[in-house]
Amino acid sequence: MEIDWDLILRLFLGGMMGGVIGLEREFRAKEAGLRTHFIVALGSALFMMISQFAFSGRFDAARVAAQVVSGIGFIGAGVIIFQKNVVRGVTTAAGLWVAAAIGLACGAGMYWLAGAATLMTVACLEMMHLVHRYVAEKVVEVTLSSDGETDPITVLEKVKASKMEVESYSFTGGRIHLSLRMRQRDSLETLKSFVDKLEGIKIEDLY
Repeated sequence: MEIDWDLILRLFLGGMMGGVIGLEREFRAKEAGLRTHFIVALGSALFMMISQFAFSGRFDAARVAAQVVSGIGFIGAGVIIFQKNVVRGVTTAAGLWVAAAIGLACGAGMYWLAGAATLMTVACLEMMHLVHRYVAEKVVEVTLSSDGETDPITVLEKVKASKMEVESYSFTGGRIHLSLRMRQRDSLETLKSFVDKLEGIKIEDLY
């Protein structure tokens, strides 16, 4: 059997283009990185080529590819988590979904379309990262512990009096757990500076 270098090229480009998206996710320390995106895109390209060339006679080449579109949802759902009232991993799941689409495009020989989709996806992720960094707000979860002499309710009142917006709070013993909506750019610095001004209070957990 002769080696079909065109099919190998499709497989290679599919994996590499998916890997480019995964590399961006890797830099952001997200749930699925370069390896996951590479394998998803490579596998999608392989499925597309199987659907096109592996069957002889009368067949529908779109049937196998269609199963990739629905099947990738299982992997995407696996990277979405709900933690501390915050949903995480949706963007990474969408990245896996588009990586599968890019793999299918490469498997079909649509290199320019796959390349354009890769560039547009990475550009969108990077651009929105910069926007969120300088403009957007995020919810910061922090647990403050008291030395026993400082009243947690007094601390809560001081937090509310500051520029920080309190989304929710709870008390456990001498601890106070806060969900604060803050500017993403300087949230940690603002919070640490505020706590440093409070006597008998320290940050026990922050994320």
